[in-house]
Order: sequence, then C-alpha cells, then structure tokens
Amino acid sequence: MSTFDETEAIYVRELGIDDIAPVYHLGESLFTSDLYPYLYRTWDEWEVIGLYNTDPEYCLVAETDGELAGFILGTIITKASWTYGYILWLGVSPKYQRRGVADKLVDKVVARMIEDGARFMLVDTDPTNTSALKFFSRKGFGNTRQHIFLSMNLSKHEYYGRLIDYEHQKAERAGYKRCLRRATPTRPAIRARKADSVANEVILNPLANESSITEEQSPI
Repeated sequence: MSTFDETEAIYVRELGIDDIAPVYHLGESLFTSDLYPYLYRTWDEWEVIGLYNTDPEYCLVAETDGELAGFILGTIITKASWTYGYILWLGVSPKYQRRGVADKLVDKVVARMIEDGARFMLVDTDPTNTSALKFFSRKGFGNTRQHIFLSMNLSKHEYYGRLIDYEHQKAERAGYKRCLRRATPTRPAIRARKADSVANEVILNPLANESSITEEQSPI
C-alpha cells in the first residue's frame, strides 16, 4: 500500500470536457451493483454529460500530478422562495481516499452554492454507504430522512408470462413455415438450350407465332 506524500498537492478545478470519460469510469468502479444498487441504478455517462452541460460551475474534479483523484457533481434547485444546493455525486479514487480529497471538493462546491444564493444543502446516498454517511455527518449534514424504494420482479408478473408464451408460439410458427418452404418441391427453372432444331426455338420463345415462321424454318 502506497503512503501519502504530503508534498503531493490536491488541486480542485472545474470539470472539463476531457474529464467526462475518466469521471464516468471512476464512478462506474465505485458505484457497483453489488455494493450500492441504488447508486448503480442511476449512474451513467449521461449523468456526467448532462450536469457538465447544465451546471458546470458545480461539477469539480480533484487531481494530483495530472491524475484524477476524485469528483463532485452538484446543482442548484430553486422552488419559490427556497434555493437548494444539491450534491448529487461524490467519488474519490481508492488510491486517494482519507487524504482530504472529499473535504476539498465539498468545501469548494458549498462555497460556490452559497455565493449563488443557496441557503439549504441536500445530499443523499445509499443507506449502506456507511463511510459516506459518516463523512457527511462530520461535514455538518444531518436531519436524516429515509426514502423507501419498492421493487417487483416482473418475471413473476402474469403479463410477462403471457408475453413469453406469445413469443414462443410466434417462434414455433416461424419455424413451421420455414420447414414447409424447405419441404415444398420447387419447379425447375426452364433454361434455354442451344437450338438443335427450329422446333425448340418455337416452343421456348412465346413471342414466336406461326405467321413469322418461313417455309425454311418450318419443321414440316
């Protein structure tokens, strides 16, 4: 395990277009379906792209020696007389955790949101993400509210069963039609042969008629 060099300064700056892919991939490695199914469900590249386009001033990255150490993505929500600052995503590379990266990112984005009129801060995370809960509690976040998500396994739904049956029957019908086409004999195509006699030309050429046949051409 590498030790932290105090001389390695952590710089915080706004997210740039070249940071979108590295930020997405870092989040993809952090918000996995096994550890945090709720975060995994909502994390995708469009989260990064969308916030980069709409709220670039609240999308920050931390780096050291040109390497991505972490990121924070936030937004401002205005409802009537209330203005909320909302931290949607916070991620720190395992290599740089416990080095103050998250503190720098949160402090910077909170300061920007206060300057822009926010008077209330919101943040949410997976309830099993105990390290994040401890971190935000230490930063002064509290007043916890539980949001309950319910789920249903659609493979057990009756409509799902009917749809599967329909698809099976459809596939069977398609397979039956293919078998019929293979079993039905086809008429061999008539291929014109080199004329052994004028009679062959007359039979094979439907455009020929008796009036156009000369005595020399006549087979009789």
